[in-house]
Amino acid sequence: MTMVQSLLTRADAVLREGSPAVEAPHASWRSRLAVLIVFGATYGAVMGSYGDPPGGRPLQMAYSATKVPLMLAASFAVGLPAFFALNTFFGLRDDFPRVVAALVATQAGLTVILASLAPITAFVYASGIDYRPAILFNGLMFATASVAAQAILRRSYRGLILANPRHRHLLRTWLVLYVFVGVQMGWLLRPFIGDPGRPTQFFREGGWSNAYVVVIEMVWGVVVGPSPRAGG
Repeated sequence: MTMVQSLLTRADAVLREGSPAVEAPHASWRSRLAVLIVFGATYGAVMGSYGDPPGGRPLQMAYSATKVPLMLAASFAVGLPAFFALNTFFGLRDDFPRVVAALVATQAGLTVILASLAPITAFVYASGIDYRPAILFNGLMFATASVAAQAILRRSYRGLILANPRHRHLLRTWLVLYVFVGVQMGWLLRPFIGDPGRPTQFFREGGWSNAYVVVIEMVWGVVVGPSPRAGG
């Protein structure tokens, strides 16, 4: 089996994680990590290919390919200690290894879905989309992948919820926590796309600002006109 075939097999196992309808092989920790890195980097490279012509900034593509898996892993790592404390508080600590396995499988599955959306992103770039709408479009792609990945998370959590319904409430808590941390983490690690009119750089100056305020300003700028603060 070639390396590509092996990765596709691992990705397939991650996507079918917890599914009762088919006999899918259980994805190992190593498989999940490999999938997260490779498929996350794949979408990141396409994400960073924005420009005229598309793909004309290989350094930005390399930076973005590094940052997407880093953002997902860092968001997970930041939120996990608080989630561990909550599981312990509600008497679910013994289930935590299974909880972490479900969350990691979901992270890996999210990157597979993102990679499947990469051709759409490349097509939109080739169509001549402007920079700020391109940022919002990539946000839409991440949101789409995140919503789709919830199927993996809910399948993986099914047994936990059946054993103890409190897992259902904690799952919702995790989703809120992860989204909150993930949005800010993405802002700190910007640019993922990079303005072609500015020098290519791994981090943007003034990174320690509030992502939520900037996103509101960005959306407002796309609707009514330019905003003085933007990045992606």
